[in-house]
Amino acid sequence: MTNEAQKAMTEHEKLLAGLEYDYTGPEIQGMLARTRELMTAYNAEAAPARRGEILCEMLGSCGDNVTIQSPVSVLYGAHTRVGHDVFINGNCTIQDSALVTIGDRVVIAPDVKLYCGQHAIDARERWTRTADGTLKLVTTTAPITIGSDVWIGGNVTVLPGVTIGSNVVVGAGAVVARDLPDNCVAVGVPAHVVRTLPPLDDGEG
Repeated sequence: MTNEAQKAMTEHEKLLAGLEYDYTGPEIQGMLARTRELMTAYNAEAAPARRGEILCEMLGSCGDNVTIQSPVSVLYGAHTRVGHDVFINGNCTIQDSALVTIGDRVVIAPDVKLYCGQHAIDARERWTRTADGTLKLVTTTAPITIGSDVWIGGNVTVLPGVTIGSNVVVGAGAVVARDLPDNCVAVGVPAHVVRTLPPLDDGEG
């Protein structure tokens, strides 16, 4: 991508493209504020029907028979797409500064964290100084994709850019730093495959 093309992009377009972006811009701050309002309302609402309405308004897309227990923390909401028959337990964090895609029949245990944002390893590249001398934190993003028929155990952390295949079990406390293939059980820090699972027959999921 040329410098001219990048300069023509909005900060939100840069975010979704995985480029350095300014999160203090009005477009992004407006999105964040809207999601905070919806998330607060969702976490406080007791009526199932109204909770479902708020969820559909908050997320980019939401399938049928989706349950997300409160409290839940979502950053943008609009970047998260959830399939059908999904259960997400309480105290989960979806830091969807890039696209988060969750397939069908996914079960996510409490305290799971999905992190799309990241910063430079080199501390000298972690901050930049703007024209007026202000220090600005440099952030880039990468998407997270979770396939169908996945069970993610409690207190799992999924890092930016990771794809978890379908028919996968991730053991409690794992840190998923690399892609996981279909049909496996993965555990540990970093998560690694310890067992293969038989593929699901068509219509079995």
